[in-house]
Amino acid sequence: MLLRRDGYEVSETASGEEGLAAFEACQPDVVLVDLLLPGMDGFEVTRELRRASSVPVIVVSARARTDDIVKGLEAGADDYLTKPVMPKELPARIRALLRRAKLSTEAGGETTLSFGDLEIRPEAASATRGGRELSLTRTELRLLCELASRPGRVMSRPELLERVWGYDYFGDTRLVDVHMGRLRAKVEADPANPELLLTVRGLGYKFQPPPRPNSPLLQHGAPLAGPGGAPEQPEGPPAQ
Repeated sequence: MLLRRDGYEVSETASGEEGLAAFEACQPDVVLVDLLLPGMDGFEVTRELRRASSVPVIVVSARARTDDIVKGLEAGADDYLTKPVMPKELPARIRALLRRAKLSTEAGGETTLSFGDLEIRPEAASATRGGRELSLTRTELRLLCELASRPGRVMSRPELLERVWGYDYFGDTRLVDVHMGRLRAKVEADPANPELLLTVRGLGYKFQPPPRPNSPLLQHGAPLAGPGGAPEQPEGPPAQ
């Protein structure tokens, strides 16, 4: 197998159930999942892996339809490769995911990114909103960190592929779109009308921090409530 020639220790199983048992026994650094498995299919295997661990998961399948790719990523896969795979492509993607996982583990410092009730702690690999812990995968957290560390700046899909996944020409921008949808579902109060993670049509995505309590946007946007809840009228000269 190609990966063995590249120095990887590989454990292979014939079914989804055997794969999950082997995962528990071996605790591998990365998992490759085929969708067409006897018994439990690859989608369910991926969901089970994601419930139990943040280990990098790559789906490798002959099913190349967009809905299959989206379904695989929504199940929790970090990446999706369609067969036949270029000889250098799979090792390159594995190296990128392992490098990213290592960087996340080794991240130091005590930096906390705070935006209203959203707090992101990269070194602790965690994020909360309104005091509630957000259940983010490693990829989702890294995507959130990349955007939130550059508030207001538009980041293109290829740029996010490079910074989050470590891919350049090997990348598929659908990875970004699907993971952004999953991230919004966990971070936004109303994912259908996001306020923090915004799409900039034709350009990419940006993180829009909420206005601060003393922001002029709040002071001069909607009228302040006066006694009894009625809008408070600004002071000025009496009407003629």
